[in-house]
Amino acid sequence: MQRFWRGKGGEQWPAVSADFEHALTQEVLRTELIRVKALIATTSLLAAILWTVYTLAPDALNAIWHGGLRPSYLYATLVPFILFELWVHTAVSRHLKLHRDVPVVRRYLGALIETSMPTVALALHMENMGPVQALGFVVPLAYFIFIILSTLRLDFWLSTFTGFVAAAELFGMAMFYHPAVNTDPEPEIFYHAARSLIILICGMLAGAVGVQLRRQFEASIQAATARDRVTDLFGQHVSPQVVERLMVEGASTASDIRRVAVMFVDFRSFTAGARDRSPQDVVDRLDGAFAVLVDILDRHGGIVNKFLGDGFLALFGAPFEAADAAHRAVDAAREMLDAMNSINAASGWPLRIGIGIHFGEVVAGNIGSPRRKEYTVIGDTVNFAARLESLNKEFNSQLLISAAVRDALDEAGSDAVSLGEVAIRGYDQPMTVWQLG
Repeated sequence: MQRFWRGKGGEQWPAVSADFEHALTQEVLRTELIRVKALIATTSLLAAILWTVYTLAPDALNAIWHGGLRPSYLYATLVPFILFELWVHTAVSRHLKLHRDVPVVRRYLGALIETSMPTVALALHMENMGPVQALGFVVPLAYFIFIILSTLRLDFWLSTFTGFVAAAELFGMAMFYHPAVNTDPEPEIFYHAARSLIILICGMLAGAVGVQLRRQFEASIQAATARDRVTDLFGQHVSPQVVERLMVEGASTASDIRRVAVMFVDFRSFTAGARDRSPQDVVDRLDGAFAVLVDILDRHGGIVNKFLGDGFLALFGAPFEAADAAHRAVDAAREMLDAMNSINAASGWPLRIGIGIHFGEVVAGNIGSPRRKEYTVIGDTVNFAARLESLNKEFNSQLLISAAVRDALDEAGSDAVSLGEVAIRGYDQPMTVWQLG
């Protein structure tokens, strides 16, 4: 089933792909492997500790076991369990490689076998220590190991089942298991029922924690997928601030008419300067300059819509509306020129940029093929901004704006110098062009 991520504006973006459940299942299988490894490590550690104590202080253990402790008991419980868990690890790994889930029945059967391991150990204890002493010893606490690790299954019902098996088996052993010679008093049903109830509740709590972890994991995938969606539409060069705002507000990607300031930036004579330098030097110089310019755009609320070789197209007023889009664009352009002057003063390869800015209506939206779309703008405003930028070569200038931008600036553009009516390639009538220093 297709899931959607909804922004505040009411837009629905696909948040999780159709195979999300498959990907989640794969991750659950990986956590299952961690759980199995933890069980094997814990059991091996317990076996080593018991064997060490038995070797160094056999009298102490024999006193507890009333002389009935045998190494065979250790092998009869822990070794088969470790072998079983190794088989489970192999089976889960195989399903993971085949991109298949473990059948539900096998999951519950595995939980039943695993959780019964302390019950077998408890039976051996009760045979030698007596029911009362055995039930008060450490073995009943071993059930909690399986309940705690069941959280890694991220399945409420499986954890609850683990707690139920542990509670039922402990209660059954306390009620119905009696050695042939029994000197202990009869078991108290409410006493042992209360103990078993706590174990069952712990299983339910472990399941609740697992479900919460699963939900948080799913939410993180949804957020990551939504971020990928933003990146796919707006490009990797969109600032983190813009991505966060798009995530929160869910700016519409449907095609519509917007009034935006369009900026074209290009490095003058960059190709000629690159001929005598290594490709790595060229890339490093260009990346360093882009990093500074894009950072300036971010601060003024603009976005880089696309990089164009040794230049880029930037937008102000899309995807977020901005009443002062023209002011933002010009302020950013002025700061870019100042920044490039500072960079050039400290560089052995000075770069000169040309900027053209036009303000007007564009068609903005999610445009492309069904398989690959991106957010972009089209229209005469974009074309005219590109033509303005190219005129910098003719006038030996660096920042040219259209009459629409000059009108939007009011007093802020008082230093603009009119270049008069200029013939623009692709336009029948000359257009007024203004230069800013």
